[in-house]
Amino acid sequence: MNSSSRQTLPLLALLLALAPLAAGAATPASSAPIKPRLVTEPTRHDTDDPAIWINRANPAGSLIIGTDKDADGALYVYGLDGKIHPDKVVRGIVRPNNVDVAYDLMVGGVPTDVAVTTERYGHRLRVYRLPDMAPIDGGGIPVFEGELARDCMGIALYTRPSDGALFAIVSRSDFQAPSQGYLHQYRLVDDGTGTVRGVFTRAFGEWSGKKEIEAIAVDQELGYVYYSDENFGIRKWHADPLADDSDEEIAVFGRDGFAEDREGISIYPTGPGTGYILVSDQQNNMFRIFRREGTAANPHEHAFIKSVTVSTDGSDGSEVTSVALPGFPNGLFVAMSENGVFHYYSWDDLAGGDLKRTPQPVPPATR
Repeated sequence: MNSSSRQTLPLLALLLALAPLAAGAATPASSAPIKPRLVTEPTRHDTDDPAIWINRANPAGSLIIGTDKDADGALYVYGLDGKIHPDKVVRGIVRPNNVDVAYDLMVGGVPTDVAVTTERYGHRLRVYRLPDMAPIDGGGIPVFEGELARDCMGIALYTRPSDGALFAIVSRSDFQAPSQGYLHQYRLVDDGTGTVRGVFTRAFGEWSGKKEIEAIAVDQELGYVYYSDENFGIRKWHADPLADDSDEEIAVFGRDGFAEDREGISIYPTGPGTGYILVSDQQNNMFRIFRREGTAANPHEHAFIKSVTVSTDGSDGSEVTSVALPGFPNGLFVAMSENGVFHYYSWDDLAGGDLKRTPQPVPPATR
């Protein structure tokens, strides 16, 4: 082998190694999969999406609410130890898909914490009081009425700071859905009898038409909603229907680097307006982490920071909190796994040496 060949081969190897990155392909993990601190007891069928409810009066009594997506589906409720609370499990929900929680909705004149899930085949939302999981929706809130595409999937709740109004932002799964107005937004209100009803507020959001939209997350502090157009990117809009330019898309990011589907989205704040946005790279069993804040030149430029490989199998849904909880002093990250369980990760393990740890105190209880 002559000297020029010896020089060419290392250069060729380097170019081949960099080619996938240049093409925007999924990046390999730099370390072994992170192990969860614990794995929950299994559901009967198939987990899909978790939500974290902070018990403000007793943080040790905080709960994880997770969906078991099946025609014989249920909402499962877990403690911080991963054990199922059998007295709180809600059955008889026809394929619950995603779930979110909100605090201090006025119901019967009392500030009430709620868990809201999409009942996919029932074409409705179900609303349950926390922590006892009693239904307070009169049998359900119809969604996407009058449209061909009604199989509701994703949900995120947004509480408007100015007046405390609570909104549910809902997505759907159907190729008959429109490319404009894919998401619907509903204000959740007490109808005067202690029953929660939904008032249609707007249709918004673009869709590429490539696959579907399921994962949605709301940045409560900044008033933005993010959703995964699964084979396209993560889209960003205003969460408040009364905001200036609420009918226009703000940004799209995460276009490159995913193996296939962009799924669960969760937000870890590190301070006013700062932190991280985590998005599931489902087929890679990774979460790609983006910067919550933009740059001075572009406040909506969410730079990619790193990927973390987890031990979940094909994770659809996830949630994170920066509130300090027993066993998770810098925050808890929960992700579903295809084998019917949820994984609890310490934020410390995801942060590694690259990300900030900014634990928040438990908010004061209102009652």
